[in-house]
Amino acid sequence: MQERIFLSSPTMHGEEQMFVKEAFDTNWVAPLGKNVNELEREMAAYLGVGHAAALTSGTAALHLAIKLAGVKAGDKVFCSDLTFSATVNPVSYEGAEQVFIDSERDTWNMDPRALKKAFENYPDCKCVIVVNLYGTPARLDEIRAICDAHGATLIEDAAESLSATYQGRQTGTFGKYSAISFNGNKIITTSGGGMLLSDDEAAISKARFWSTQSREPFPWYQHEEIGYNYRMSNIVAGIGRGQLLHLEEHRQRKEEIYRTYEAGLRGLPVQMNPYPADSRPNFWLSCLLIDEDCAVTPEQIRLALEKENIEARPIWKPMHMQPVFADRAFVAVESGDGVGGDIFSRGLCLPSDIKMTQEQQAEVIRLIRAQF
Repeated sequence: MQERIFLSSPTMHGEEQMFVKEAFDTNWVAPLGKNVNELEREMAAYLGVGHAAALTSGTAALHLAIKLAGVKAGDKVFCSDLTFSATVNPVSYEGAEQVFIDSERDTWNMDPRALKKAFENYPDCKCVIVVNLYGTPARLDEIRAICDAHGATLIEDAAESLSATYQGRQTGTFGKYSAISFNGNKIITTSGGGMLLSDDEAAISKARFWSTQSREPFPWYQHEEIGYNYRMSNIVAGIGRGQLLHLEEHRQRKEEIYRTYEAGLRGLPVQMNPYPADSRPNFWLSCLLIDEDCAVTPEQIRLALEKENIEARPIWKPMHMQPVFADRAFVAVESGDGVGGDIFSRGLCLPSDIKMTQEQQAEVIRLIRAQF
């Protein structure tokens, strides 16, 4: 059997070991240290945001963002529906209730029209979480304007979109609070980890306090608030510093993969995942959408690829269709399971690993074409 072709696996370069070795040599292997401080500074500078807190995961970053937004038990929070559960689970951590907002076809992200409709239904909502799905920016200007008009805090889940831009501005800078992820399959990785971003220095300082068990500045261990063990370790941050040096290189390779699929699948009854004309996605995952009334199914393609040791993955199953959230409200412009449900039923994430060779991608394309 041929070597496994992955959906999106880590790609290491060598500089990561240099920063990790420095941590070992100085014995800063415990949480915090120079690598953590520098990764926060370097990432904030790259994005053009004021402050950053390095954490154990993007989920932790979203959880602290929700707390900073003042979300309390019983509150409603508007959330992108077509996403991974990590986006919306932290709402439940705080005892609040998700209201899922459907996608638009032009970006697969939160539909501003559905968001306006949600505010008509729930005018007291004070927090919105928007996702940049698969590295494609949402209509962040429109969504932020709607939030501002209703006095709602915007949290931007940029876990999948690091290095993508919208109207010339980096994603991860549009929310009052934003989260990015360094999980192993992301465009750069720290093996695990994430970061909370904001221009609000006091908010990031508070997040760092919460993330280190809310330990008060006493010589003994004193705690006046509930805290969390969410701080990134100095070793992990060293990996991230080495990866950041190659972020633009990774983004360029991801786009090459997308363009190759776009050309190679031309003429088939499929479309690639779309993006706004005034954006530059990071093309984290290349996805296809099979035309309606076509006999070929995403699962048929996935199984044909898996038979050849090639990894593909279904589109995220929308949150309103998940059993755990069966009692949550869903706001859509279209009927039924909405746009997100339709994309889930006809879409597939294709191998987008930056180590995939041209020959390997040609074989993936050949196998897909063979299904039609």
